[in-house]
Amino acid sequence: MTSSSTVNKPLRLGMVGGGNGAYIGNIHRIAARQDRQWSLVAGAFDVDAARGHAFAASEGLEASRSYDDYRAMIAGESRREDRIDAVAICTPNFTHFPIAKAFLEAGFDVICEKPLTATLEDAVALERLARETGRFMGVTYTYSGYPMIHEAKHMVSAGMLGKIRTIQVEYPLEWMATAIESEGNAQAAWRTDPKKNGRGGSIGDIGTHAYHLAGFVSGLKLESLTADLATFVEGRALDDNAHVMLRYEGGARGLLWSSQVALGSSNGVRLRVFGETASLTWFQEQPNELVHARLNGRTEIIKRGADELSEAAKVRTRTPPGHPEGYLEAFANLYAGFAEAIRAKHDGREPTALGRDIPTAYDGLKGVAFVDAVVDSAAADNQPWLTPIAV
Repeated sequence: MTSSSTVNKPLRLGMVGGGNGAYIGNIHRIAARQDRQWSLVAGAFDVDAARGHAFAASEGLEASRSYDDYRAMIAGESRREDRIDAVAICTPNFTHFPIAKAFLEAGFDVICEKPLTATLEDAVALERLARETGRFMGVTYTYSGYPMIHEAKHMVSAGMLGKIRTIQVEYPLEWMATAIESEGNAQAAWRTDPKKNGRGGSIGDIGTHAYHLAGFVSGLKLESLTADLATFVEGRALDDNAHVMLRYEGGARGLLWSSQVALGSSNGVRLRVFGETASLTWFQEQPNELVHARLNGRTEIIKRGADELSEAAKVRTRTPPGHPEGYLEAFANLYAGFAEAIRAKHDGREPTALGRDIPTAYDGLKGVAFVDAVVDSAAADNQPWLTPIAV
């Protein structure tokens, strides 16, 4: 991987949430450490302070930097000369806003899980606060960390597909095909609770990933949408399946499907972009390959690590072709990009390729606006085409 990670001292990272048993917290820690650009030094890891302190000890943190809650963490770190450089927020959706707001107001950079917030009002306020304070705020839209996604973005922007006509993106999962939230599964429980997850179920949890991926690669701005939401598991309060038709500025059309009840789908993120002269296909479970089909009938498989790839793809590649890179490396690419963006801001310079095209608070806001428009569209049978707020 081409970066400055070998010469820069690691940035100091704090974490809120993500303690013992929290899947996403462990993913954040692995990703942050992979390129030696971050060192976890502080945290408030659990709503139960005792459990949080025990987890901090197991991670080797100093006892003085293990905090009862995020407010104590802000107070404690603000007094230190070696204060954290950024905080990672790995808590349920409904807590993102107050935690991120407090850290931004205290002068800390923020890395936040998606969706950015549980409500559109909070997302607008948080994005504005990040701009007004001048703090960096990254949002972990993981799939934009893959090298071949950056290659796809490069090929589209270089005109190698011609004018884009249609986009198809999907994110099917099977893990919530039954009512596991009523069987003690804590991760499913808060994801099916509108007070904790927000207005969207599958569309908020994974549909936002698909929406961001389509826009990231195509570079197109959504003009309007119409949506059909379904709840297949009886008694569930939020959607567990979504079909959305998309209209982009310039005339392109799109289809988005997200599902938490798609049996046989482990993590089937798939993107297809069709232009006037060529198309691209990428599948997350085979992430090291990009299928490029041309109008003349020629189809080629472009492999990660090839010498002729764009700089954006190369700087996010660690191993030669044939040595698979996947989800953890993509997540690590986000953390490496966040580090480069923060360092560039501190140095008063433009970031290198690694620190460009990374998801920020603005992308997080667009994701929440998308979910809001989808839910409104599904509920408005007499006015199906809705335009998300101008962001």
